Amino acid sequence: MNKAQLGFGIDIGGTGMKAAVVDLDKGDLASTRYRIDTPRPATPAAIAEVLRDLVDHENWTRALGIAFPAVVRAGVVGSAANIDDSWLDINANELFASATGLEVRMVNDADAAGLAEMNFGAGRGRTGVVMMLTFGTGIGSGLFMDGVLVPNTELGHLELDGSDAELHASARARRLDDLSWKQWAARVERYLKHVERLFSPELFIVGGGVSKRHDEWLHHIKIDTEVLPAVMGNNAGIVGAALVAPAAQVDV
Repeated sequence: MNKAQLGFGIDIGGTGMKAAVVDLDKGDLASTRYRIDTPRPATPAAIAEVLRDLVDHENWTRALGIAFPAVVRAGVVGSAANIDDSWLDINANELFASATGLEVRMVNDADAAGLAEMNFGAGRGRTGVVMMLTFGTGIGSGLFMDGVLVPNTELGHLELDGSDAELHASARARRLDDLSWKQWAARVERYLKHVERLFSPELFIVGGGVSKRHDEWLHHIKIDTEVLPAVMGNNAGIVGAALVAPAAQVDV
């Protein structure tokens, strides 16, 4: 009988919190993805309560990984650009461990998506400097050197034209400014060229919801670095979160 490596990942987003068991050998979900709306306001206590419900729904009793939209250092939340300010300096590892009774490993959400892509998606087998960028409410970033994560880069907050780049080039900015895909692609290209000059990567992987419609905008971007759409889709955060927690071995 073979042993399957399973993990449990939770992806905390601005509108929804999603969870599933993950087959860590294949990068596939080993259970149906379960989603609960992110509470409003998204305070630590409210998020912890929903997280406990996600764990209980699957009857998961081992370590879990959590993808979170902020800088996370040793489980402590270090930024609040797109989350409630009450999260600043909260030890989320301790909060969520107390809520679930389980061992918890935290990871930045864009880093989690990057881990999924590097292990099972567009970045698999790629060496050198690879940059994962997620375009959504903001711009998240995951930086990898020969497959090793450099955490918490938060490159959506690079200054460009006097303000955070994500204010102009995120998917949210495209909607707010009512841009065509071509108009938005011009902003993304300017941002990518800025990052390109700073890091000289071998590859950009672009994720977020816009990656599903990459055929409408990616061909407009002309830069020296190779750019590929992410392939893990909505499962990227869950899979990446599961990768940072110790795996459970289960007979299959």
